[in-house]
Amino acid sequence: MTDDRSTRTDRSQAHTPATRTTRTTACVVGGGPAGVMLGFLLARAGVRVTVLEKHADFLRDFRGDTVHPSTLELLTELGLRERLEKVHHQRISQVCFDRDGQQVTAVDFSHLPVRHPYVALVPQWDFLEMLAAQADTYPEFDLRRNAEAYELVREDGRVVGVRFRDPDGDHVVRAALTFATDGRHSTIRQASGLRSRTFGAPMDVVWFRLPRKDEDPLEEALTLRLRSGRGVAAIPRDTYWQLAYIIRKGGFGALRAQGIDALRRGVAETVPFLADRVDQLAGFEDTSVLEVRVDRLRRWHQPGLLLLGDAAHAMSPLGGVGINLAVQDAVAAANMLTEPLRTAQNLGTPVPERALAAVQHRRQVPTIATQTFQRFVQSVAVAPMLRADPDDHTARMPVPPLVLPLVRRPLGRLIGLGIRPEHVRTRPASAART
Repeated sequence: MTDDRSTRTDRSQAHTPATRTTRTTACVVGGGPAGVMLGFLLARAGVRVTVLEKHADFLRDFRGDTVHPSTLELLTELGLRERLEKVHHQRISQVCFDRDGQQVTAVDFSHLPVRHPYVALVPQWDFLEMLAAQADTYPEFDLRRNAEAYELVREDGRVVGVRFRDPDGDHVVRAALTFATDGRHSTIRQASGLRSRTFGAPMDVVWFRLPRKDEDPLEEALTLRLRSGRGVAAIPRDTYWQLAYIIRKGGFGALRAQGIDALRRGVAETVPFLADRVDQLAGFEDTSVLEVRVDRLRRWHQPGLLLLGDAAHAMSPLGGVGINLAVQDAVAAANMLTEPLRTAQNLGTPVPERALAAVQHRRQVPTIATQTFQRFVQSVAVAPMLRADPDDHTARMPVPPLVLPLVRRPLGRLIGLGIRPEHVRTRPASAART
């Protein structure tokens, strides 16, 4: 295939106003981990793909940035491990649980039988830019930023593309297959009318950061601290602590009504060594709230449409597995759908819905298993903690069964590798251009 890249404009930044309809083989809505990885893998295999990302860049604060061993293995298989090494990141080999000041190891990744037995903390925007830059070396890849998809295009009961808007106006991209990877608040999921099964979550999470000092504990583990009525997950970064303050479901309004001092006090009591800097949390504008939800679609597909990642199954932040499940979905979809998409590209035949159902069948098992685990943790550890009286300083939190030594390694495998880890089965159709 000849490369016309030297004569085309950068379609991720500008569009010709007269061009209202374009055609591609695969249209991916959403430039998150699932969408960019899927676009990369399909383009690498010679499938024309357009990725629509509604923002101008990937810079969103407090997005998940835990890249687990399963994803690190995939990056190695794709020859991207050295590129990741050039992106500043940190490594965590354990997850610890702090009960009333007593710390125990709950999860251990160091014994996993893989080349990278640790979790890499990589800012998600850097991770996505790395993937997008590599994908852009293939002429089949087209990333359009500032492109917000808002409606499905249907013909004869089949999805044949999407309508989107960008700074130049409204456009249509027609595709043999449309993928929705636009997150837990998926516009395409809503437009599809597909029904989901929703599970309760006892918590929401308030994200923020505080400075890290040289005299702070030298923690190289992600530590979850549980106290009566609240919990804090402290993630060590180079110059700051990334903090997840766990509150009762729907409780942010009440917390905000109490004022910022209530949040500062809760942090100081739960993580005492941060008490000397909680005043640097100026107000609630320095926070971001994650409304936790756990759900999954009963069916992930319609003729011409497949949903993946959080668009198909919203995950709890417990275990930090969201990115990795999304990436695994993308790899499975690329493995199983590259040939049907090549056929559609060459002969104009539709991708059969049974092929989409096969992707769901493969990825539904790890999704259900992971959500079951998350719901169990919520019920035995998080819910009792949040029900306790935060003013009762004499109450001691029960020890969850998850911190027993016998489950430390199995939990490391479940969280680090997951159920049914995927491997790249597709081959490059042509050499990438440098």
